[in-house]
Amino acid sequence: MEKKKVVVPLVCHGHSRPVVDLFYSPVTPDGVFLISASKDSKPMLRNGETGDWIGTFEGHKGAVWSCCLDTNALRAASGSADFSAKIWDALTGDELHSFEHKHIVRACVFSEDTNFLLTGGVEKILRIYDLNRPDAPPREVAKSPGSVRAVSWLHSDQTILSSCTDMGGVRLWDVRTGDIVRTLETKSPVTSAEVSQDGRYITTADGFSVKFWDANHFGLVKSYNMPCTVESATLEPKYGFKFVAGGEDMWVRVFDFHTGEELACNKGHHGPVHCVRFAPTGESYASGSEDGTIRIWQTGPLTNDDTDAITANGKVKVSAEEVSRKIEGFHIADEAKPREEEVSGSP
Repeated sequence: MEKKKVVVPLVCHGHSRPVVDLFYSPVTPDGVFLISASKDSKPMLRNGETGDWIGTFEGHKGAVWSCCLDTNALRAASGSADFSAKIWDALTGDELHSFEHKHIVRACVFSEDTNFLLTGGVEKILRIYDLNRPDAPPREVAKSPGSVRAVSWLHSDQTILSSCTDMGGVRLWDVRTGDIVRTLETKSPVTSAEVSQDGRYITTADGFSVKFWDANHFGLVKSYNMPCTVESATLEPKYGFKFVAGGEDMWVRVFDFHTGEELACNKGHHGPVHCVRFAPTGESYASGSEDGTIRIWQTGPLTNDDTDAITANGKVKVSAEEVSRKIEGFHIADEAKPREEEVSGSP
């Protein structure tokens, strides 16, 4: 059947340890970019469409658990087991600032307006750093009830979302007051929480369940049981017709958002899938695994109308010339140079 057709992914090598986080930039004038976090301590930047390696951010002394890019993909951030969160220049690879913590940093994310960095981790404290005053002490939001696993901003940076590693639920914090205003209840700890591109839904993965919540009224919209323990889930960003989930069984599954029907089961990873993320165009999604690889799976346009809509929404085809603007000036350590050739499309 057509819906069960085999998808051959682009396989991106380079990391020497498990890939634990992925983050796509929005569509920028230079295209789409993908950053990956790994236990090898070296976040990597790639062309989000082709998977081609652009550069490696070097400076962490421990596993990197979280990574992100700002809205314009000009800066990157990473949170690490070395008790720090770092800000990087995404054009040159230079470290711009290091924010020291007292324990492992599990999550970090730029605010939508790019002025702030939110971090969380084993300290059970959510911190907001003012990037215009990086040497100033951070604002500490009231103590989290548990070790922080995932964080995000929503409502034009007025609300913070966080989940914990050791208890269920997603907590929503009012940035102005620092108080928890709502808890989205789940049975198991939420290992992945994503705010949809249009701001309508919060997608969560907890245990054997993927849930979709109304991001404005906080009601549970849909909940689907999965075939295995899932670690990450992501909603198709343009039309919201389908979602992807990955977890312990090493397979990357695509489901119908409205019915929960499984549309595809993509095999290829050789270890549990730790993270899945849709590209902002919705035409592909990436998965990161215990096996140290990133795989980029093409979905293609849903219909001819969808193709037109994507073009109308400013889809940017990345050319070599455009990507070279990002690569130019990037500091590449000698040991990292071979990685440029390790990125390969499938034969």
